Amino acid sequence: MRDRVLILGGTGEAAALAGRLHRQGLQVITSLAGRLAHPPALEGAVRIGGFGGVAGLADFLVTEKISRVIDATHPFAATISAHARAVCRQLGLPLERLERPVWPKRPGDRWFWATDMAMAARMAPKLGRRIFLTVGAGSLVAFTKFGGPFYLIRLMESPAVDRPLFPRQAVLVDGGPFQLADEKRLLRHFAIDLLVSKQSGGPATAAKITAARQLGIPVLLIRRPWDAADGCDPGHKAGCR
Repeated sequence: MRDRVLILGGTGEAAALAGRLHRQGLQVITSLAGRLAHPPALEGAVRIGGFGGVAGLADFLVTEKISRVIDATHPFAATISAHARAVCRQLGLPLERLERPVWPKRPGDRWFWATDMAMAARMAPKLGRRIFLTVGAGSLVAFTKFGGPFYLIRLMESPAVDRPLFPRQAVLVDGGPFQLADEKRLLRHFAIDLLVSKQSGGPATAAKITAARQLGIPVLLIRRPWDAADGCDPGHKAGCR
């Protein structure tokens, strides 16, 4: 019987992995959280939506006769990663983690660190007055308590509500890929003096980090969730989960 593999996806790395395994003849199911209205086409089977917690994930793995789980979720998808570890231990299933490398700090980078989004929201107005927010739609609410600066917001899809979140804002809807020249042009056009980003890592959105470095713009990075059970901080060490 062929292996039945569940990929916890939602990233470009997960999509590429699904394609490779599918072409190798494995039965692949990619699970997506369902946050995007128009998810990309993937090779193999696809399921969309949450599992309903640890019990729901366990039931799915047993019902679908999954023999192997690969967690290829976003580095900040801490909840589903924790659920996958708990369930795979419980069922004795092999679990692999495809960890995206962090962006390394390079000469010329001016980085500030926040441990979570609430801390980043408090720090940002003290570091800049024209702020480029690239933290995802679900994280914007933390910044609404600090509406003084101008915020340039970039989202993968159009916002669900038309009401502005901030007194002074501009919204860009663009899912990339992003080129260095375009990122530098954007930062100059809006006179950005602070970039705020999760430490997501990977090449897909690295151009904004390089652009900020080359233009001398400080970057406020949110650390990756620290998994104390594994004894490492992925915000500092790549591939430790």
